[in-house]
Amino acid sequence: MEIYLKPIIASVVFSFVGLIILFIAYFIVEKITPESTWKEIVQNKNVALAIIIGAFIIGMSIIISGAIHG
Repeated sequence: MEIYLKPIIASVVFSFVGLIILFIAYFIVEKITPESTWKEIVQNKNVALAIIIGAFIIGMSIIISGAIHG
């Protein structure tokens, strides 16, 4: 049973670490930009900024996934 449990636990731990790194990266970008990105997307309906933030999140996710899986 331990043979199957160790990779599952490692996967869950690395997933949480990856999510934490993703949120930290987003908050760094939020602090760097002059406007609040969430306010700009929701209130002003800025589709271009929504696409940029979405691409940023996907890009960071790919980088974190590659780093975790080696």
